[in-house]
Order: sequence, then C-alpha cells, then structure tokens
Amino acid sequence: MDLFDSQLKSKSHSPLADRMRPTTLDEIVGQDHILGQGKVLRTLIEKDQLRSIIFWGPPGTGKTTLASVIARTTGADFVALSAVNTGVKEARAVIEKAKDSLKFHHKRTILFIDEIHRFSKSQQDSFLPAVEDGTIILIGATTENPSFEVNSALLSRSRVFVLNGLNNDSLGNIIERALKDSEHGLGSVKYSLDTLARKALIDASNGDARTLLNMLEYVGLLCHSGLDPGSSSATDSDGIPASAGMTKKTITLDIVQEAIQQSMLRYDKNGEEHYNIISAFIKSMRNSDASAALYWMARMITAGEDPLFIARRMVVFASEDVGLADPKAIMVATSVFQAVHAIGMPEARIPLAHAAVYLSQAPRNNKAYLGIEAALKDAKEFGNLPVPLHLRNAPTKLMKDLEYGKGYQYAHDIEGKVADMQCMPDELKDSKYL
Repeated sequence: MDLFDSQLKSKSHSPLADRMRPTTLDEIVGQDHILGQGKVLRTLIEKDQLRSIIFWGPPGTGKTTLASVIARTTGADFVALSAVNTGVKEARAVIEKAKDSLKFHHKRTILFIDEIHRFSKSQQDSFLPAVEDGTIILIGATTENPSFEVNSALLSRSRVFVLNGLNNDSLGNIIERALKDSEHGLGSVKYSLDTLARKALIDASNGDARTLLNMLEYVGLLCHSGLDPGSSSATDSDGIPASAGMTKKTITLDIVQEAIQQSMLRYDKNGEEHYNIISAFIKSMRNSDASAALYWMARMITAGEDPLFIARRMVVFASEDVGLADPKAIMVATSVFQAVHAIGMPEARIPLAHAAVYLSQAPRNNKAYLGIEAALKDAKEFGNLPVPLHLRNAPTKLMKDLEYGKGYQYAHDIEGKVADMQCMPDELKDSKYL
C-alpha cells in the first residue's frame, strides 16, 4: 500500500485532516507564489511536464497533498514511498520496474519520497543514475533545509519549490471549509466558532494545516459532549458525536484552551529552526534587546533545548561581543554555565535569564574577537614563519652560541614597561590586529 491508497477507500473513519485533504490545485491554500495561475509549478503539473523536484516547507503546508494532486493528474505511473518506513531496496525495485515501463510501454514513472531527508547521503546517491537518465522523475518532500539534508548532486538535478507556513487568512479559510463541508468536514453538526476561539486555534497551529484540523476535530467533540478530554462516552462506535443534530453549537475559547492543553511550538533541535532561533537569540543580545533575547530563550526552553547549549553560547558571546568592554561578563557567563550544570531545569531558567539580560545590557568591544580572526588568517596564509632570534629561549650553550635570546629587552626594566623591540616575524612586522 502506498501513501495514497487510502484515498480510494471510504474516509468516514479517517481523521478530519485526512478527510479534508485537497484533491485539486484550486483547493490548496497559501501557496499562490508557486501554484497561482501562470506560475511555473502549476503549469508543469497541468501540462504533465514535471522534472525532478524537491518540496521544502514546514509540516502541514501541503507537500504530500501536492504529491497527491500530481498522482491524480499525471499521465505517468506514480509511486509513493516514505523514507520513514521504506528503504533503498524498495526504491531500487521501483526503479527497475520504471525501466521496464519506459522500455516496453514508453511510460514515465514519478517516484515520490516523503521525508527524503531521512535517507542518508549515500542512500540518496542510489537515485542519481535513474534521475540522470530519465528513468524516474523524483519528487522529494522535506521539512529540513535541502542545502544541508539532500545530496548536492541530487539537489543540482532537481528544482526546489519552497512551501510557506500558512498565514492566518489561509488557516481561517481552512477552518471555514471544514465547518461548512457536510460530506467530509463538520458541517452536519453546525458548529460556530467565536472570535477568540478561532484566534487561539490559529495561533496554536503554527501555520500547520494538519495540526489545525486535528485540533478543530477534537474541540468539536469536546464542544458537543461537554466532557473532559479522553472521555469515550460522547461518541458512538463510529467516532461521531452521539446526538449530532442540526442545532448550532458554539466552540468557545475555554473549550479550545482545554483541548490545546499546552503551546505547540515548532522547533527541531537538529534542524534549521534550531539554528534560526539560536541566531535570533545571539543577535538580539548583540543589539542590546534584552526582551527579545528573553523571548528567543523562552522559545528554546519551551521546546526542550539543552540549557547547557544556551549557556555555552552565552559564554562565547561574553568574549566575542562584550569582550574587553566588561571583563566581568565572561565571569558571569561562566558562573551561569556552572550553575545551570549544577541545578538543572526548571530552576536553571533563572540564571540563564540573568546572563541573557546582563549580556544584553553590557557595553560592547569585539576587538579581541576581530584580532584573533585576523591573526588566524595571517597564520594560515604565511605558514610557519621563524621566531625572531631575540625572542627565542636559550636554555643550552649551543643555543646561546647560535644567538638565541641575544638582544632581548626585559620590559619591566624599561620606563613605560614597553621595549623598543620587534615581536612579530619580519614578514609581519608592520601588522596590527587591534
């Protein structure tokens, strides 16, 4: 069974998100930049002229749905696999079958691989020959940045289409469609959604249509039953509200909050969002915006980030950005790192906040950071330059005979504590890093 076999069967027992999955390009919302009239991707799909492509976007933005629409409209054979539960062996079998289809029937094969980033780079290599010679047209879907997660050779032979997280208007349209659709949605129950409840659902979905519809289905059940989450007595054996009638039922903010339970923040500790948020945190401190720094820190803490990772980044920041302007900053950051290590979460949030605010409000001097970067550049460029003889140590007679240490001036014996003495190699004698 592939990803789309279920669409050929009755959806009466499927989750709302599956029942409401768009089946045409016009039903897909929020991606007009690639699917609007005259846009490249829409044209390629409608004319059945697809080449290998990668869909990249957050969860619930329509990557698999687009593949489903292509499966319905293309004249090619269409095979869908998921990297979560299939491997290269299955993919190679598809490729062999595609060769026969092309050879004997002159028919192309589109291979859709969901979560293609789950395949290793070497596993992705196995698709290259078939993509290059046109045996298959590959469609990959990923939530991760293809630049990091997709083999560069495969990426160069594919076109990347970015799917955006859904905005509030798009999410609102999805809610309205689900509430009005009597065949696949919740229209038979006649729910209404008050303004605050709608906003809470949209905010909690984080631009994810699947999450939004799953929550909407659950709050609908709670609204109809008036029971606590987890109760099974409010539905019949088919999962439909036991006394669903035509009386309009209002979904309130209280019901939504009860269903949501807690914030659903999207954050992948190994993916791009991880780097985006830590970048926002560092740059907020650099811009002396303590409130923003606390917000981005809260995002990381709420999502389960390792608090020691946050503390380590602040130790680096204390030297790189605050630096010589406030030598105590490195002491504060290091002490906070030790405190976080000693006490753990949730108490560690307090010293972490202490350090973030301190560093945000501290003066700035990055001369030491810029200096070491310049020095490293020269060290790599000029290689192993010899140490001037007068700076060399001379523990043996031979070294003294070779004039090691000759002409060295002890700075403490000189007025002003600075000797008129070259300390750089001859090739860099005029270089200044500070």
